[in-house]
Amino acid sequence: MASREELAQQLDPGSTVLLTVECQEGVVGAQSALPELAAQARSSGVLRNAARLVGAAHEAGVQVMHAVAERRPDGRGASRNARVFRSAARLPVQQHSGSAAVRVAAPIDVADEDFVVRRLHGLSPVAGTEVDALLRNVGCRTLVVTGVSANVAVPAAVFDAVNLGYTAVVVADAIAGVPAEYTPAMIRNTLSLVATITTTDAVLGCWKRPRRTPNTYRPGPAASHA
Repeated sequence: MASREELAQQLDPGSTVLLTVECQEGVVGAQSALPELAAQARSSGVLRNAARLVGAAHEAGVQVMHAVAERRPDGRGASRNARVFRSAARLPVQQHSGSAAVRVAAPIDVADEDFVVRRLHGLSPVAGTEVDALLRNVGCRTLVVTGVSANVAVPAAVFDAVNLGYTAVVVADAIAGVPAEYTPAMIRNTLSLVATITTTDAVLGCWKRPRRTPNTYRPGPAASHA
């Protein structure tokens, strides 16, 4: 865990973006395609903590971004090169574009100033999407990652963020995976090697400041490519 001072520096509202990963009705909602994951996200408080973080980010002027996974009803352009994609295509609930399944799930609030980035292919919320360009255009240096799942999309987002030069912060009690014991093992043995690990309460403590204008473009590179 980072010290309070180090965390506060990393989470400066003017250069931080909060990312929710696949916190959508068809994944963590009542009619989830993945009921075990949805149950874990809700019973553990992960979805509630993600909502608390989004609310605090809105109050502090931190840019919020919601990454949503979806597919066209005809499947055109969808990835088929891994078992997880083929399995998902057979699930009774499909993440079809424009359907209720791809709406950001309650109790997470989506504000007018939030970005909602939708992808039709791949495993990562970052690679091959608009995320990197948007982060740079708002002057992001630190990406705070929340959501699901700790099995695939969350670590993919963290690795891609680090490879692109951002500082990644993982909120340990705001991510979920299955089985339940897998998430702390992933955090301890993998994510802690590349990201700052923290808690919802620690982040909220850093963001309890007077409201300021959301991130705006700043001249110069937002992240190093060294």
